Amino acid sequence: MDIAAESSTQPGRPRSARDAAFLDRFNARMRLPIVVSAILPLVIIPGSTGWVGVAVGVLTWLVFLIDFVVQARYRDHYTRTGFGRFDLFVVIATAPWFLIPGAQAGQFVVLLRLARLARLVMATRDARRLFERLGRVALTAGGVVVVGSLVAYHAEHSVNPEFATVGDALWWGLVTLTTVGYGDIVPKTTAGRWAAVTIMVTGIAVLGLLAGSLASFFRLDSAIPPAEPPTGTEPRAVTSGDAALEALTTEVSALRHQVDSLAARLAGTQPAPATPTPGGDETGD
Repeated sequence: MDIAAESSTQPGRPRSARDAAFLDRFNARMRLPIVVSAILPLVIIPGSTGWVGVAVGVLTWLVFLIDFVVQARYRDHYTRTGFGRFDLFVVIATAPWFLIPGAQAGQFVVLLRLARLARLVMATRDARRLFERLGRVALTAGGVVVVGSLVAYHAEHSVNPEFATVGDALWWGLVTLTTVGYGDIVPKTTAGRWAAVTIMVTGIAVLGLLAGSLASFFRLDSAIPPAEPPTGTEPRAVTSGDAALEALTTEVSALRHQVDSLAARLAGTQPAPATPTPGGDETGD
């Protein structure tokens, strides 16, 4: 009982099934206003273009405030979650402080609204899966670039003036990873060239994984048929084709019964029974 009570009051969860349904509709409707409210202040900086900038700053901030209030109202202990604290910080930091004489809305405060967009993206399951996958790929690629660049630097810097510093080696490693190949820095030793091969192969793999991850995220593989529903779920709705097939099967069964009865009468093995008809009436001789 204690475990169930604890799981039901987990911070950030909707308070009830009705609240969860309401939040789904609310988040879908608020997605566009939040995107506009995050981008518009970058074009019209609050406090710098007269009353238009003031109106934009206040209205866009109200969008974030309403979203935060609704989330806190329909979720248990929303401010105890990482998303809740972040939303509260954005609401406080992007408040219309520029209305106070002498205060200005700095560029950093305006950019915080774009960080709110990143929060919205991370809140979706597909986006979290994409960023987790890309994070592992980026970590692996970064490790290969650093190790390969250091190996190339130690092998090249004494015989190749193009690898004068570690920064030059890291620049060469990044260019090689992205398969751009400017050619401004070229390894000459065997160890440096093997490091280049390793980084190039890693770059090709990273591009392939990136393309596959983005295709999965944008649902480009929608041609794959959906999986069968798991056992125990409700049966799918009967389509018109299934209903027609069922009616045809019933008629064929009734016709077969009539043929069997007629064959028995001709053979004289049984008296003439009443013949059932598809309409449900009985007819005699």
